[in-house]
Amino acid sequence: MAEHDESVTGAARATGPLVRSATERGVTEITLDSPANRNALSARLRAELAAELAAAMDDGAVRAVVLTGAGPAFCAGADLAEVAAERAGQPPPVPAPGMPELFSAIMDAPKPVVAKLNGPARAGGIGLVAAADIAVAPDDATFAFTEVRIGVVPAIISVPVAARMHDRQLARYFLTGEQFSAAAAAEAGLVTTAVARDELDPQTEAVLDGFRAAAPRALSATKDLLGRAAAVPPQERAAEIARMGELSAKHFASEDAAEGRAAFREKRSPSWVL
Repeated sequence: MAEHDESVTGAARATGPLVRSATERGVTEITLDSPANRNALSARLRAELAAELAAAMDDGAVRAVVLTGAGPAFCAGADLAEVAAERAGQPPPVPAPGMPELFSAIMDAPKPVVAKLNGPARAGGIGLVAAADIAVAPDDATFAFTEVRIGVVPAIISVPVAARMHDRQLARYFLTGEQFSAAAAAEAGLVTTAVARDELDPQTEAVLDGFRAAAPRALSATKDLLGRAAAVPPQERAAEIARMGELSAKHFASEDAAEGRAAFREKRSPSWVL
């Protein structure tokens, strides 16, 4: 399978939406739906994806987001045909957030985002995988940071990817551009787990059921502290631990905590369980 396909032009692509979404039991599944160019991150797709993510985050009934793709690939990375057109002086077809804004929207989202890969990811597509909180991949999916092989560097995606992957594997795959397997991606920390394809949906549902059993406010606060913990420099750890003590006390005194304790005593599910 080609890693990028510059032969598919904007005019040849479908004129309908490139991203679609559906919500069920508190989870919005957002699907990249541009299989003709392997869900490349064109301006239109980025704009639609950002809009769908924002809508899910603003919807009080949504507990979490699943990001997946249509067709044989999850995401092929940058739309190189569009990049070439922009370098030639043509403006993008629609206003759209750049890659930094898109990755930040996922990493800083107030609700968990799960990447459920349907197939291979390349270059910027791996940035989406790394930006997500949890990533489940079929064991036949493959990955590659192809930037060095087309004369560029994986600069933007290095931020989310370096936060996930172990240093030695990160250096190898960034510097060589070689393809690696889902099992290797899991070993390197890029994906949470690699499973047989027929286990992809059940394994993802198990994660989502965990979110459905969690108190929404506690879920959001826990995602936030996960991001903060990794960024605390050594000299600020004591102060951060003190702040975490205040946060813990606040949540222990909350209505959600009272409901959780009552549900435990009464041997029932808390009111927020979907």
